[in-house]
Amino acid sequence: MNKITRILAIVATCLVVGYFSGMVSRSAITTWYPTLIKPSFNPPNWIFAPVWSMLYIMMGIAAGLVWNRIDFEKEIVKKALIFFAVQLALNALWSYLFFGLKNTMLAGLEIIILWLMIYETYIQFAKINKISGYLFIPYLLWVSFAAVLNGSIWWLNR
Repeated sequence: MNKITRILAIVATCLVVGYFSGMVSRSAITTWYPTLIKPSFNPPNWIFAPVWSMLYIMMGIAAGLVWNRIDFEKEIVKKALIFFAVQLALNALWSYLFFGLKNTMLAGLEIIILWLMIYETYIQFAKINKISGYLFIPYLLWVSFAAVLNGSIWWLNR
């Protein structure tokens, strides 16, 4: 597979994960989520879909660039892609915990683990391809914000 094919394959995978995460969230966003007390810094609902779409695209490009190095740095690339897959699964799990199960506390605990996995993926990616590392920074920042938002929502609605 060439570099573009690898990037497109992982971007598509990330967008599919995002789509299914969104399916879990959709009904709760119009029924349950509006009933919650939210902090003053809670963004409008419309902002989440474009932000997450862009983040999934950036994640996919980053992982594709790392995957492209598999022929030169096989073991470190495999390790980095395992971290990537785990954080992507945890990303999807958060939507299920928060919106599917409506469990803000469990989602809050899980997002801490997610953040740690994103950070480790960032570290691993940056060792292989600096651009891949840079592409993970907005994701890390957004999930940092999401963790604070999740914790605030839990606190205000406990």
